[in-house]
Amino acid sequence: MPTTHLRYFLDARTATPHFPGIGRYVRSLAAALPAHLAPHERLTLLTPPISPGDATWSTPGADAVTVDASPFRLAQQWRIPRLLAQARRTMPGDSLLYHSAYYLMPYWPGIRTVLTVYDLIAMLHPQTVSRRAALFFRFTHRLAVAAADQVIAISAATRRDLLTHFRVAPERVTAIPLAPAPHFRPQSQTAIAAARARFDLPPAYIFYFGINKPHKNLVRLIDAYARLGASAPPLVIGGAWDPRYPEPRHRAAPLGDRVRFLGLLTDADLLPLLSGCTLFVFPSLYEGYGLPVAEAMACGAAVVCGNASSLPEVAGDAALLFDPADVTAIAEALHTALDSPAQLADLRARSLARAATLTWSATARATLAVYRNVLA
Repeated sequence: MPTTHLRYFLDARTATPHFPGIGRYVRSLAAALPAHLAPHERLTLLTPPISPGDATWSTPGADAVTVDASPFRLAQQWRIPRLLAQARRTMPGDSLLYHSAYYLMPYWPGIRTVLTVYDLIAMLHPQTVSRRAALFFRFTHRLAVAAADQVIAISAATRRDLLTHFRVAPERVTAIPLAPAPHFRPQSQTAIAAARARFDLPPAYIFYFGINKPHKNLVRLIDAYARLGASAPPLVIGGAWDPRYPEPRHRAAPLGDRVRFLGLLTDADLLPLLSGCTLFVFPSLYEGYGLPVAEAMACGAAVVCGNASSLPEVAGDAALLFDPADVTAIAEALHTALDSPAQLADLRARSLARAATLTWSATARATLAVYRNVLA
């Protein structure tokens, strides 16, 4: 009996600078999937038009179709279903699958559908968005979940949240963890020294990387750091800055240059800063996955992080965990790690061992298993 040919459409329209995190997910998944396709399977990427200043990209082993309708445009509601309908003219509908990497998607795609959900922060931490945005988030997520035959959650924590707040059968939601990109690895001492020189950093420093939104919990981190005393290494904060939330800078002002804000960092700077830090700290109250923790571990950093939402499942037994809502607990975790060179060395070794278990190859295999089960 001949094997039925299968074709998977991965919607990669979020691979733009507007979606830094989701774009990294879809690019990494698209790059990893082709190596695991069977001979009767074909992958087609739905890619955005290339804008001036954007980097073009292609994936060996996958076709690409440019779609001139962003996730924010109503036109996607008919342009993508029309494209998928063209495929149905040459292949049976039950051999085609559409995977949306974003909840703003065509809600009647016309073929079997998989959806990736990252987090429910707009619902669980509504202070991060306007009331109107929170209502829109809930409404469009309901549409997206209803349109999907299967939902991929990027962590067990996100899966639990989804089952709690939406009417969706548990068997329709699969947790598939993310992974650091392959170029996240320990950097050379030369690269580390050059990065320190660029930012005028001493050999020892505590590092945080992420945005400054309230759920990232920077105010408590700075309060905890202040308790360590003047002999502690400086606290270095890197990442995008949202001007709506100036509180971390205000709280850090009395500490002078003990707390330093580097702003947005490219990977060329981020990787050596992760590799060279004395300690990486991530006090977030809520994360869909917590990729910075995995990336820090892949670079060999010793990690202390919050025990909330997905972070314990990302860190495994490789990090020192604390209650992110308790300033005293954060300060004690920082002091415990910094006070013991042997513990720092042990945490670095555990980080590398943990990161080795998180690969995009494993994520791609698990994602393909979802595709095949849906079509089966």
